[in-house]
Parts: sequence; structure tokens; C-alpha cells
Amino acid sequence: MTGTEGSPRTIRTAVVGYGLAGSVFHAPLLAANGSYSLDVIATSDAGRQAAAASRHPGADIVPDGAAALERAAVLDLVVLATPPETHYPLAKAALQAGLDVVVDKPFAVTSAQGEELVEAARQLGRVLTVFHNRRWDGDFLTLRKLLAARALGGVTRFESRFERWQPTIAKPWKARATAADGGGVLFDLGSHLVDQALQLFGPATVAHAELAARRSDERADDDVFLVLRHHSGVTSHLTMNMQCAQQGPRFRVLGSVGGYTKNGVDPQEPYLAAGGSPLDPGYGQEALEWAGQLGRDGHLDALPTERGAYPEFYRILAEKILDGGAQSSLPLPVDPEDAVEVLKLIEAARELVKNQSIAP
Repeated sequence: MTGTEGSPRTIRTAVVGYGLAGSVFHAPLLAANGSYSLDVIATSDAGRQAAAASRHPGADIVPDGAAALERAAVLDLVVLATPPETHYPLAKAALQAGLDVVVDKPFAVTSAQGEELVEAARQLGRVLTVFHNRRWDGDFLTLRKLLAARALGGVTRFESRFERWQPTIAKPWKARATAADGGGVLFDLGSHLVDQALQLFGPATVAHAELAARRSDERADDDVFLVLRHHSGVTSHLTMNMQCAQQGPRFRVLGSVGGYTKNGVDPQEPYLAAGGSPLDPGYGQEALEWAGQLGRDGHLDALPTERGAYPEFYRILAEKILDGGAQSSLPLPVDPEDAVEVLKLIEAARELVKNQSIAP
């Protein structure tokens, strides 16, 4: 698709929110992809406004999402990098304004909200997707490759962790947010872990759930353990903890002929946070010292990690939009229905814990 006078069309984009998600993930990835123009950045924080103007001088800086949507006539895409409780109303307003929409995870704070947004996008003929960027972590891509090759045989157990040492809550909105607002580690890191498990091993039910708030200022949850039973026969153990002084393996996967254990965390986020560009030659490459271990005890081989690829999300999205948007047969980077399924499992986990707490 081309613009006026035969020039290639660019996707005119607004990023709403310039905290971690907006400044570290979305804006740099968009700026590195020539299919997009970053025209508007919305943030109410004066320091973030200055940072956005310095890093992206071609963008207009506006105070909030409403101000960004006032410019809908000169935009094609809105990226929502705001707190979870704002995702549903902002996404709905953006769709109704005739824009395509990217929503950061969690998609919404309830599965019902997510389903309503999916239906609204369908009726309005707009593109709607969710930024589950951890599908392009290098370690996740490595594991997908192993599973495709059946290098582990038949997988029986999948262990996946996001554990961090953050004994205090740095962000004011996170300190205020309850689970009803989309606060807590289950919505935050848990959205990634559940999505990855479903992508690898298919539909599941929640067999066991533990939710706790360990930090004194935590209003939702910061220590969570889930057991998922996949219809494929795999059991997933998912651990997320924000007050973890000693962290376990990122992945441990056990199969009938071997296993795979991976320590460390994908390097893309810290690289982008330090000012690196997705266009840098070494972007997404993990140091060999963090290679995973493949095989059986006594017969282990170091397995270098695949290169991480967060830019793939926006590459796939650009192809979809420029090919005709919602009318195109090309795939979305993330089907929003997948994100709804993640929310349903999160809700099931909370309901299971609630029922356990009131049992006689």
C-alpha cells in the first residue's frame, strides 16, 4: 500500500503512556521500524514529557490519552502503554475513533472486557492486538525450536519463573492498585507466563493456585504459584515472585528423553532500557555464559540461546495493517482471543483461591 504520489505509506502512530512500557518497549521498537511514524506521545508527567521530546523530537507530546484521540483524524494506530485499569476504556474509545489498537498486557482487567473489545474490533473492522512480547524472548524461541524438533521427547512438566528482588514498590500506581485495578504480579508477569505456557502446550485448566502479598505496601499479590493442567497432558508450574532473594531457573522442561534448563532472563529489556537500539548489530544476542543445559544429568550439552526478536511484533503488525488491516488474511502478531484466554485462567486462579479460603 502506498500513500500520496506513490510514496510508501507509513502507519501514523500514537503511544499513550511513557513509563517503562512506552519508553523502553514501544517507542524504541516503533522508531526502529520504517513502516511507522511516531507522531504523538501522551504522558502527564513533566519529566517523562521532556524525556520523550528529547528521544523522539518528531513526536508531538500531549498530556493524556484523550488528547491523543483528539488527533484520530491524522493517526492510524494507537498503542496503549498505560496502567491496566485504563486499557478497556481507552481501547474502546480508540476503536470507536476509527483507529487500530495495540494494548499492552494485561489486555484488560476482566475477560469480559477483553471479549467486548474483540467484538468491537470485529464490528468496526479494526485491527486489535496485544503486546505479549515475551513470545519473542530468546529463551522462549529456543524452547519452541526444541519442542518442534521433539528434542526432549514427550514433555511431561514445564516449569517457568519470573522472580525478582524488588522489596519495595517503586511505581505509585502499582502501590495503589488492587487486583480489581489490574495490580499485582499475577496480572503483570503472570500474563507472560500463562501466555507462554498456552502457546507451547495448548489449552489448560488451573489445578492449583497460591496467591500472597508479602510486601507491606502490596495491595494485590506479589508471590504467586500456579499449576496448569494442559489438555495435551503437560503440567505447567508457573512461579512469579517480586521478593525473591535467590532465583530459580527461568525454564526447566522435562521430557521422556531429556530436559532443558535455562537460567537468566532475556537481555532485550535491559538493553533497550540502557538506550540501545533494536537496529544495533548485537541486539537480542545473549552471552554464551547463559547458555541453557540440554540432555540428562551426566550427559549435558550447553545450548546457546536463540537471538531475541521483539521487533518481530511490530514487523508482523505492519504487514497486517499495510495489507488491508482487519480485511487482510495475514496473521496478527498476537490474536487478542489468546489474551482473553490468559485472563480467563487468571480469573480461574483467583476464584480457586477464594473458594479455598472460604471452605469449612
